[in-house]
Amino acid sequence: MTTASLARTPAIDSRLPRVGTTIFTVMSALAQQHGAVNLGQGFPDFDCDPALLDAVERAMRGGQNQYPPMAGVPQLREAVAAKIEALYGRRYDPGSEITITAGATQAIITAILAIVHPGDEVIVLDPCYDSYEPNIELAGGRAVHVPLTPGSFRPDFARIAAALSPRTRAIVINTPHNPSATVWSAEDMQRPADLLRATDVFVIADEVYEHMVYDGARHESVARHPELAQRAFIVSSFGKTYHVTGWKVGYVAAPAAMTAEFRKVHQFNVFTVNTPMQHGTAAFMGDASHHLGLPAFYQRKRDLFRAGLANSRFNLLPSEGSYFQCVDYSAISDEPEEAFCRRLTTDVGVAAIPLSAFYQGGFEQRIVRFCFAKKDETLQLALERLAAL
Repeated sequence: MTTASLARTPAIDSRLPRVGTTIFTVMSALAQQHGAVNLGQGFPDFDCDPALLDAVERAMRGGQNQYPPMAGVPQLREAVAAKIEALYGRRYDPGSEITITAGATQAIITAILAIVHPGDEVIVLDPCYDSYEPNIELAGGRAVHVPLTPGSFRPDFARIAAALSPRTRAIVINTPHNPSATVWSAEDMQRPADLLRATDVFVIADEVYEHMVYDGARHESVARHPELAQRAFIVSSFGKTYHVTGWKVGYVAAPAAMTAEFRKVHQFNVFTVNTPMQHGTAAFMGDASHHLGLPAFYQRKRDLFRAGLANSRFNLLPSEGSYFQCVDYSAISDEPEEAFCRRLTTDVGVAAIPLSAFYQGGFEQRIVRFCFAKKDETLQLALERLAAL
């Protein structure tokens, strides 16, 4: 018997045994296979501002290509601190309270790993972004799922209060909300402040769509609310804001003591983030119109898409923020959501995401999510195809 015949791959006791291929990957592959318009996965199909590319190229050609500081390029951290102060009135120290991350997803898992210990509980509000629970499990914690109110997707604070326990380590808040496109109000923000006041529970605030709030409303960042800000990791994404999701650059703002623990994990799971993109982004942020103009930019796309569906058999749910539009298709089909999305992709030529994919164990409401962060011609083509339903 040869050595080669004895070779084997050890069996793996999976850390995430219930995790498989995500519905986003499945639907995007199906869309590509059938030539469908992909309104499923949340990314733009248009280019970023050429000035941003120029700024990154200048950084590259200017020699900014080696390791930056672990916490991020100082100029970018200073720009982030200035933006947060200008918009939300809270000053974070760039040196000790702002960290540049490899996108928002890395920021979230790093925050969780920094504070969650085996046996701890973290409250998540369903429907929610699919990375939250696996992140919690990898830290040895348990996700406690509290549903948002069906139909309105507003937070149910009585149920959140009931979910709090001595084991609760953190709660994840996401506004503007993916996937429902709802936005928390100032009154909504006061409720968790009241609930957590006497506790040592942390807040992880997923605010990646902070610059996409419509109809004159304002984004209620946790940074606006001192009681919450003092216990919060606030996460945002340059990829979402500047239409460069593939760059995977984001940031976290948190009080200094929390940031110190965050950076202990950050330095060993990514160490640091792409240098020229940090320098280029810092230069680009010097013009605040690049983020201040975003609500009008995306509201026009939202309105175009909603107008195109207004006479369809879809029932349009409110889209208050983010770049998503949820629709109820119960007047069209009684199929389960994933089956409807598959048929929509293969037969109609438009890909969407079933809302049930964002719930623990699935929850069927005959609602699917479209992404309108697309060129106008992409949206028009999708609308022409959807009109056939």
